[in-house]
Amino acid sequence: MQFRTFGRTDWKVSEIGFGGWQLGGTWGKVDDQNSIETLLYAFENGINFVDTAFAYGNGHSEKVIGRALDQWNSGKIYVATKITPILNIRKSLSIEDFPSIEDCYPNWHIREIVDGSLQRLRTERLDLIQLHLWLEDGITNLEWLDTLKTLKKEGKIDKIGVSLADIRPEQGLELAKSGLVDSIQVLFNMFEQEPADSLFPESSKTGTAIITRVPLDSGALSGSWTEKTILQWSKNDKRHSMYKGNRFKETLNRVEKLKQICSPYYSTLAEAALRYSLYPKEVSVVIPGMRNKHEVDLNITISDGNKFNEKLVELLKPYRWKHEFYN
Repeated sequence: MQFRTFGRTDWKVSEIGFGGWQLGGTWGKVDDQNSIETLLYAFENGINFVDTAFAYGNGHSEKVIGRALDQWNSGKIYVATKITPILNIRKSLSIEDFPSIEDCYPNWHIREIVDGSLQRLRTERLDLIQLHLWLEDGITNLEWLDTLKTLKKEGKIDKIGVSLADIRPEQGLELAKSGLVDSIQVLFNMFEQEPADSLFPESSKTGTAIITRVPLDSGALSGSWTEKTILQWSKNDKRHSMYKGNRFKETLNRVEKLKQICSPYYSTLAEAALRYSLYPKEVSVVIPGMRNKHEVDLNITISDGNKFNEKLVELLKPYRWKHEFYN
């Protein structure tokens, strides 16, 4: 396992982290004991960064991770979680109607979520707390940050971060330039390449750590999908709504083109996609989801210090695809 410095902090984090959304049950039925065994296996094999959120199964993902941490007695595991905006105001993690950061993250709500996360994760201090949705007026309206800094003084949190909405990396540019937070999380993969244009360079200037998510584009970039794949997903799998209508077919067509481009360089599209997600030097950690030990093995194998082929970076640029399927 290769390790990278987490922005301007002194943390040394595994470049492959553990994305915990699937542990909450949003992506189909999960077995908690299997999830715990998978987490412990990941820790044993060098992964020391886990990302979760209250929104992942109303805290269920946090509870499972907390149980795994209780059983872990070796090296430090950095745990990042998130504060969901007030749901009676925000029906979903959307910014289309431009809510204010003050409405979404009042003092009492931030404290309530942080205290709940501490209990569910069975810890006295959260390593990294992130706003699960960034509102750009947060640059000037800083009550949210004042509250988090107070919680930091109280010893409840260590670092502060923000998770940007999907396919809107431009939202984080001023935040990155300001250096207000320790980290910014953003969607980045072979389709969603835009963060590398400006967000990553601006973050580097202020020492803001970059966490990248969805490296396999919710499974599409695994390269294993066929026309029958959608029929194999469980009924409560979130991807049924994501790939409704013609979306699934269009995705398959685009994936086939990427396979052709990557095949001379890498044996599988999944390997190419994971290596691509790590190629920018500004990225501290990428957080793919993992359901079992086999998926852990597939992910950690690519952390071998080999750099992504620079020629292939250029060849992939015309295949950008700015798409949002979480609606």
